[in-house]
Order: sequence, then structure tokens, then C-alpha cells
Amino acid sequence: MNSKDLQRKTFLLLLAGVTLAFLAILWPFYGAVFWGVVLTIVFAPLHRRIVARMPQRPTLAALATLGLCLLIVILPTALVAVSLVQEAATVYARLKSGEIDMGAYFQQIVAALPSWLVGQLERLGITSIASLQQKLSAIAVQGGQVLATQAFNIGQNTFQFLVGFCIMLYLLFFLLRDGMALVALILHAVPLDDMHKRALGAKFATVIRATVKGNIAVAATQGLIGGLTFWALGIEAPLLWGVLMAFLSLLPAVGAGLIWGPVAVYFLATGALVQGIVLIAVGVGVIGLVDNILRPILVGKDTRMPDYVVLISTLGGMAMFGLNGFVIGPVIAALFIAAWDIFANSSHEAEPPAR
Repeated sequence: MNSKDLQRKTFLLLLAGVTLAFLAILWPFYGAVFWGVVLTIVFAPLHRRIVARMPQRPTLAALATLGLCLLIVILPTALVAVSLVQEAATVYARLKSGEIDMGAYFQQIVAALPSWLVGQLERLGITSIASLQQKLSAIAVQGGQVLATQAFNIGQNTFQFLVGFCIMLYLLFFLLRDGMALVALILHAVPLDDMHKRALGAKFATVIRATVKGNIAVAATQGLIGGLTFWALGIEAPLLWGVLMAFLSLLPAVGAGLIWGPVAVYFLATGALVQGIVLIAVGVGVIGLVDNILRPILVGKDTRMPDYVVLISTLGGMAMFGLNGFVIGPVIAALFIAAWDIFANSSHEAEPPAR
């Protein structure tokens, strides 16, 4: 081994070591860094329009975009989060005090079922009120422990959350102002063909925008419609159920029906036919169609991923990275598909022509 090869290998080891060390330093705030990058990509088209109006004032343009981001995304999200915590605490207190009795609701549904179906359920032990109450009590205790633990963690980590939030805003500002130069530097350093780098970079940005802009818009619309419907029908905690419907609508093939469906069944089983029919009509005719109408408009076919890949990657991403995974999972899946597509095309191009 000559000295040049030795120096190159030593430098590569050094480069890998300092890169891993830098990533380890960033890891405690990976969520803040990740969402800073995501918001930069989402608001990049708007920022370019603002820069076009003030090309000689990049700092002011970045500040203007940051202000719009705060006004459009961050402040409304914070207000909904505060209201959601208050409503969830109220529902939990009513469940704990027995004011909301899930066993009684279940018994009302059982009483409205046909006798033959009740007989089948009794064989399975599903209609046993005593066992049901025990299960509900266990669930309530576990839920209370989880809520208490989360409340304690939130109290303990308030400072860390504020630090992460400030880091995200700080990073967002500089990425908006200097992002293009940073992207050019990174692309120059990546040892790939220019065409492949452009393809992977475009795929990354496209999936980020499609996932955040499209899925969150669809989820917010479905949650808003569902929450307003619950409020109009007099159902307890409409904000809480609306947020849950929005969250579930992020999962393809699952959707908000997991929330409004059982409530509609309860209405129909207890004789509230008008409420049940209205809820089913809104759920199927409005909430169910939002995904089919809005998602193609906002997302289109840019991601070019089958629904089952989106579903699995979303679930897997959320299992590994928490709430951030609904973006990270599809991005990894899209880059996986794009990288293998590039590899396959490169392999075919490298093959000698058949004689």
C-alpha cells in the first residue's frame, strides 16, 4: 500500500468518525433539526417568491418567510395542542369519576342487538358486564398511569422542548436564507454522478412536500369535519375526537372511520337513528371523499409509491421515530425505491450490447 492510499483511507476513517460524532451531538435534538429541514423544504417555494420581490435583502426575506410560517403553521398548532390537553384532561377526569360509564354505553348497544347475536356474544363472554367492567377498570388504571407519566415527563422536559423549539426556528431562518448554498455544497461533496444526485435530491424534496403538504392538509380537513360533526351532534369532547380522526387519517387504508364508525353504531343501536344516519352520511359522503378529492390535488402522483408501501412505511416510521415517523418513513421508502431504480438503470447501461 503506497502512502497516498494510506492517507486516503486514514482521512476517510477520520471523516466517518467526526461525522458520526457530529450526528451523535445532534441526536438529542434530531426532532428540532428534522422539522427545521422539513419546514424549509415546504416553505421554499414561498420563500423564493418573497426573495424575488426583495433580491438584495435575503435576511429580511428569510425573516418574512419565518413569520408567515409561525402565523400559518406553528401558532395554530400550539393553540390546538393547548385546547386538546385541556379537553383530554376533562374527559379523563369524567371517566375516572364514573360520570362517563363505558360499561353502560356497551350495555345499551347489547340490549339493542338481536337475541341470536346476543347468544353468540354470550358464548364468547363478550356481554359479561362484570368481566367488561374489570377490563375497563384495568384500562382506566393503565391509562391513568400513562397520563400521569406523560404529564410528569412534559413538566420535566419543558425546558428541553423550549430549547428544541428555539433551535428549530433558528435553523429554519438560516436554512431559508442560506439553504441553496448549503445544498450546493452538500451535493458537490457527495461522490455520485450529477444526474443521480439531482434525481435523489428531487425525490427527497418531492416526498417531503407531498407528505407534509398533502397528508397534513387532508388530515386537518377530515379532523375538522369530523370534530364539527361531533360537536353538532352533541358528542362529548369534539376537539379530542377530531384530532384523533385527523391522526388516524394519516394512515392510508385505516382512516377516521375507526372513530366515527363505532359512534354511528352506538347511535343506531340505541335508537338515535337521525344522529346515526347523519354521522354515517357525513363519514362516508364527506370525510371519506376528502381523501379521494384532496389528496390527488395536493399530492398528485409525485411520490409514485403504491398505497401499501405508504402504509407500511408510515406505520414502521412511526413505530421507530414516533410522530416524526409519518414523514421519515415514506421518505426512506421513496429514497429506497429511487436508489434501486438508479442502480437498476445503471446496471443495464453498463451491460455490453448483445451481439
